[in-house]
Amino acid sequence: MRRLAKIAGFGLFIAAITQEMSKPEAERTWNGKVLGLVPYDFRPPTWKRLEEAYWNPEDPRLFTDRPFGIGWAINFYRARQLLQDSFEALMGPVAPPAYKRWEARTSGGSSSASSPSKKASSE
Repeated sequence: MRRLAKIAGFGLFIAAITQEMSKPEAERTWNGKVLGLVPYDFRPPTWKRLEEAYWNPEDPRLFTDRPFGIGWAINFYRARQLLQDSFEALMGPVAPPAYKRWEARTSGGSSSASSPSKKASSE
Protein backbone atom coordinates (compact mmCIF):
# COMPACT_ATOMS: atom_id res chain seq x y z
CA MET A 1 0.00 0.00 0.00
CA ARG A 2 2.82 2.37 0.87
CA ARG A 3 4.57 1.56 -2.34
CA LEU A 4 1.42 2.29 -4.32
CA ALA A 5 1.06 5.67 -2.59
CA LYS A 6 4.67 6.56 -3.43
CA ILE A 7 4.19 5.58 -7.07
CA ALA A 8 0.96 7.60 -7.28
CA GLY A 9 2.65 10.64 -5.69
CA PHE A 10 5.59 10.42 -8.05
CA GLY A 11 3.20 10.06 -11.00
CA LEU A 12 1.32 13.19 -9.94
CA PHE A 13 4.62 15.05 -9.58
CA ILE A 14 5.67 14.07 -13.11
CA ALA A 15 2.21 15.01 -14.45
CA ALA A 16 2.40 18.45 -12.81
CA ILE A 17 5.88 19.14 -14.17
CA THR A 18 4.82 17.94 -17.64
CA GLN A 19 1.74 20.14 -17.50
CA GLU A 20 3.84 23.23 -16.71
CA MET A 21 6.58 22.42 -19.20
CA SER A 22 4.03 22.01 -22.02
CA LYS A 23 3.00 25.67 -21.61
CA PRO A 24 4.94 28.49 -23.27
CA GLU A 25 7.57 29.89 -20.88
CA ALA A 26 5.69 33.17 -20.37
CA GLU A 27 2.52 31.32 -19.29
CA ARG A 28 4.09 29.03 -16.68
CA THR A 29 2.72 29.78 -13.22
CA TRP A 30 4.04 26.66 -11.45
CA ASN A 31 0.75 26.20 -9.65
CA GLY A 32 -2.53 24.64 -10.68
CA LYS A 33 -4.28 21.28 -10.63
CA VAL A 34 -3.27 17.95 -12.14
CA LEU A 35 -6.18 16.56 -14.16
CA GLY A 36 -8.30 19.35 -12.70
CA LEU A 37 -8.36 17.56 -9.34
CA VAL A 38 -5.07 17.41 -7.39
CA PRO A 39 -3.56 20.84 -6.55
CA TYR A 40 0.13 21.57 -6.94
CA ASP A 41 2.29 24.60 -6.23
CA PHE A 42 6.01 24.74 -6.96
CA ARG A 43 6.51 28.42 -6.11
CA PRO A 44 8.62 29.18 -3.02
CA PRO A 45 6.28 29.24 -0.01
CA THR A 46 5.54 32.49 1.81
CA TRP A 47 4.40 32.98 5.40
CA LYS A 48 1.04 34.22 4.16
CA ARG A 49 0.44 31.08 2.05
CA LEU A 50 1.58 28.84 4.92
CA GLU A 51 -0.87 30.53 7.27
CA GLU A 52 -3.69 30.37 4.71
CA ALA A 53 -3.08 26.65 4.25
CA TYR A 54 -2.55 25.52 7.84
CA TRP A 55 -4.43 28.03 10.07
CA ASN A 56 -7.20 29.93 8.29
CA PRO A 57 -10.32 30.81 10.33
CA GLU A 58 -11.96 32.34 7.25
CA ASP A 59 -11.79 29.15 5.14
CA PRO A 60 -14.52 26.56 5.84
CA ARG A 61 -12.56 23.75 4.15
CA LEU A 62 -10.72 21.15 6.22
CA PHE A 63 -8.36 20.26 3.36
CA THR A 64 -6.73 23.23 1.63
CA ASP A 65 -4.18 23.45 -1.17
CA ARG A 66 -0.62 22.89 0.01
CA PRO A 67 1.63 25.95 0.00
CA PHE A 68 4.40 23.91 -1.65
CA GLY A 69 4.26 20.55 -3.41
CA ILE A 70 1.41 18.35 -4.53
CA GLY A 71 -1.79 17.54 -2.66
CA TRP A 72 -3.66 19.02 0.25
CA ALA A 73 -2.84 20.53 3.63
CA ILE A 74 -4.95 20.37 6.80
CA ASN A 75 -6.51 23.60 8.01
CA PHE A 76 -5.86 23.02 11.72
CA TYR A 77 -8.18 25.85 12.76
CA ARG A 78 -11.07 24.12 11.01
CA ALA A 79 -10.01 20.73 12.43
CA ARG A 80 -10.00 22.23 15.92
CA GLN A 81 -13.49 23.67 15.38
CA LEU A 82 -14.84 20.35 14.10
CA LEU A 83 -13.35 18.44 17.04
CA GLN A 84 -14.66 20.96 19.54
CA ASP A 85 -18.15 20.92 17.98
CA SER A 86 -18.18 17.11 17.96
CA PHE A 87 -17.04 16.96 21.59
CA GLU A 88 -19.71 19.43 22.68
CA ALA A 89 -22.38 17.51 20.75
CA LEU A 90 -21.41 14.31 22.57
CA MET A 91 -20.52 15.63 26.03
CA GLY A 92 -22.39 18.92 26.35
CA PRO A 93 -20.93 22.40 26.75
CA VAL A 94 -17.36 22.65 27.95
CA ALA A 95 -16.87 24.07 31.45
CA PRO A 96 -14.63 27.12 31.78
CA PRO A 97 -11.00 26.38 32.65
CA ALA A 98 -10.19 25.77 36.32
CA TYR A 99 -8.28 29.05 36.75
CA LYS A 100 -11.36 31.05 35.62
CA ARG A 101 -13.60 29.15 38.04
CA TRP A 102 -11.06 29.82 40.82
CA GLU A 103 -10.92 33.53 39.96
CA ALA A 104 -14.71 33.76 40.03
CA ARG A 105 -14.83 31.98 43.39
CA THR A 106 -12.08 34.04 45.06
CA SER A 107 -12.78 37.50 43.63
CA GLY A 108 -16.23 37.76 45.23
CA GLY A 109 -14.91 40.29 47.78
CA SER A 110 -16.93 38.77 50.64
CA SER A 111 -15.36 38.26 54.07
CA SER A 112 -16.11 34.53 53.94
CA ALA A 113 -13.65 34.21 51.05
CA SER A 114 -10.74 35.48 53.14
CA SER A 115 -8.36 32.91 54.53
CA PRO A 116 -8.19 31.96 58.26
CA SER A 117 -4.63 33.30 58.51
CA LYS A 118 -5.83 36.79 57.49
CA LYS A 119 -8.58 36.63 60.11
CA ALA A 120 -6.10 35.64 62.83
CA SER A 121 -3.69 38.45 61.96
CA SER A 122 -6.43 41.08 61.99
CA GLU A 123 -7.64 40.17 65.52
